Amino acid sequence: MENISPSIVIEDDEPGYDLDLFCIPKHYAQDLEKIFIPHGLIMDRIECLARDVMKEMGGHHMVALCVPKGGYKFFTDLLDPIKALNRNGDQSIPMTVDFIRLKSYHNDQSTGDIKVIGGDDLSTLSGKNVLIVKDIVDTGKTMQTLLSLIKQHKPKKVKVASLLVKRTPLSVGYRPDFVGFEIPDKFVVGYALDYNEYFRDLNHICVISKTGKEKYKA
Repeated sequence: MENISPSIVIEDDEPGYDLDLFCIPKHYAQDLEKIFIPHGLIMDRIECLARDVMKEMGGHHMVALCVPKGGYKFFTDLLDPIKALNRNGDQSIPMTVDFIRLKSYHNDQSTGDIKVIGGDDLSTLSGKNVLIVKDIVDTGKTMQTLLSLIKQHKPKKVKVASLLVKRTPLSVGYRPDFVGFEIPDKFVVGYALDYNEYFRDLNHICVISKTGKEKYKA
């Protein structure tokens, strides 16, 4: 499937940035290897994704469906420029929001056992353009499960925006329609992505260290 927007590809040997070059909370100083994607770069990329989303989805009532907890920052930061385009652009569409919880991780491993928690009755998506907003696509199994569930309710169009897509041998080959960054097979935290609920308070996307994994493991 051809992507509507290309992604920024971060290579396997990307050195990242030294922790001393950016502001990070002191309590995480020993728990991170490096800064992988600085906050400013994330925000700039999101603005570009918002334009792509409006081009593709902007002709019809849109439901923005957030997959929290990890997706809440991306969701908020993506909706801000979409709302600005809605106010100031040629196109203006009604937009509603909803939240659907999915659980598939234990420590740093995807369990493959996907639980859907919360969200309104999915039948309300019938006949609408649905934009699913997620923090990261790893194996792709979670998204395939959620998409098949949503499509049963006959939306007009369904597209997925994911801030990150991980290159992993465990991938089922699924790729979202809008992708911020394609990253190597490393466990990343920050910008609301967590490790057992920690690191959501980091602005930047970082690679967790062995010390961090050990300290915060469940």
